[in-house]
Amino acid sequence: MAGLESLVQRLEVAVGRLEAVSSSGGAGGSPSATGVVSVYVEAFDVLISGPVAEYTALSQKIGGDVQKHAEMMKHGFSCQRQLLVTASCSQKPSDVLSKVIQQVQSFREQNRSSPLFNHLSAVSESVPALGWVAMAPKPGPYVKEMQDAAMFYTNRVLKDYKEKDKMHVDWVKAYLSIWTELQVYIKQHHTTGLVWSKSVSRSSALNFNKGFVDGPVASASGAASAPSITRSALFASINKGADITKALKHVSDDQKTHKNPTLRIQPGPVHTGPRPFSSPKVTPTSATARTLPPVLELDGKKWRVENQEGAQGLVISDTELKQVVYAFKCNNSTLQIKGKINSITIDNCKKMGLVFDDVVGIVEMINCKDVKVQVIGKVPTISINKTDGCHVYLSEASLSCEIISAKSSEMNVLVPGKDGEFTEIPVPEQFKTVWDGRKLVTTATEIAG
Repeated sequence: MAGLESLVQRLEVAVGRLEAVSSSGGAGGSPSATGVVSVYVEAFDVLISGPVAEYTALSQKIGGDVQKHAEMMKHGFSCQRQLLVTASCSQKPSDVLSKVIQQVQSFREQNRSSPLFNHLSAVSESVPALGWVAMAPKPGPYVKEMQDAAMFYTNRVLKDYKEKDKMHVDWVKAYLSIWTELQVYIKQHHTTGLVWSKSVSRSSALNFNKGFVDGPVASASGAASAPSITRSALFASINKGADITKALKHVSDDQKTHKNPTLRIQPGPVHTGPRPFSSPKVTPTSATARTLPPVLELDGKKWRVENQEGAQGLVISDTELKQVVYAFKCNNSTLQIKGKINSITIDNCKKMGLVFDDVVGIVEMINCKDVKVQVIGKVPTISINKTDGCHVYLSEASLSCEIISAKSSEMNVLVPGKDGEFTEIPVPEQFKTVWDGRKLVTTATEIAG
């Protein structure tokens, strides 16, 4: 059955290539018009028919939100393939992949209660890797960085399913292999970035934009017509030849900067030239999130604490050992958890205070800023990931807990003394790694000064 699905995926790739050839038949001289694609496009097809097809097939078996997410990712890779075809015969068009990336990330945010949330998060954290086409001169390391961002969540999937369902373990391997193979592909064909053709193939650019707008992330049919009208007007103006200058306004000498020095004084800096690639702005999303109503409720076995702003004195007291607490986007707030529970996750919170009695599993801080955590009883493990500013107050009973940190800064652990006073100890952020002849040995170090 797996072999049949792989064959279907390969046939889809082949059909896509034929469609790309037939859709641009009028552009004589372009790679698409002659039926020949660039070597790096053929190499990208191997990646699609291999790791991407395997990831898609396993996602279909898992079903649910993971399958829906995989369909978005598949469309993203299809868009990227068409972009590569366009790059081989055209100048650079406007950035469109960001829409696919935003759709994948929005799907995860809209399905936080999904039982497959860790799967969605692994994909959402790493999907910006599709933006490697704009990350010259080091696209390969950028993809590696995005792949590392997924590891936190793929490890959680492995932890949850390695003893229960091997299909999810295979899913993790298949998904991560996409980015591993993409790095190999980039190293072979685009080491310093995607190079766009210096010639302009009008039909290729039109087909690329149309193919994207017609995909599942299209917001309205008018999205295709507006660029078409603009392009039509542009080519119509060009076709006028010398007559195009008739509409220009005459400029007198007092309006020319080289003859009027006063015009050379600029009120402020003038920025010209192309803008560097940047990730989609998050300000509108954050503003929207702040308008969401605050949540403090028990959803099955999960306590949801979300969108709290300036809420001091939040308390969860009716707890059970099987329950977990998940706090998301809580700012300038404090939360106390009484009793013994399974685990606590603090995600995307700022200036958050947490006090709890006992946790039998793990307490995690992810994507947070300036958080303070106090243990009253016991906790075996505290994890700090992608967090800037974290103070952990340990109790006498929790001094043996493990503190695991990654991609975080300004972390401090406060240990109680006999007199009840706390001693603040910073968690190392800088390390030294040496080869001892057999393996790498890493130790914490400090900058001498």
